[in-house]
Amino acid sequence: MGTCDTCGNGYDDSFQVIKDGTEYTFDCFECAIHKLAPECAACGIRIIGHGVQHGQALYCCGHCAHGAGASGIVDHA
Repeated sequence: MGTCDTCGNGYDDSFQVIKDGTEYTFDCFECAIHKLAPECAACGIRIIGHGVQHGQALYCCGHCAHGAGASGIVDHA
């Protein structure tokens, strides 16, 4: 049984994720997202899709990137 690195729950069906050489244990994908997903530099939401990047900043969408002054960013429908 593993113990979730986000919420501390002990769970017999936990899973591990390795990111940048560090192993994490989670009891659900929600906890993995809260711990590992980057935050949008403009609105703070967790980016669980592709997002967009301008320089070193990550954004959840082109709208947020444009609002932060990034140019040349295109959202694809």
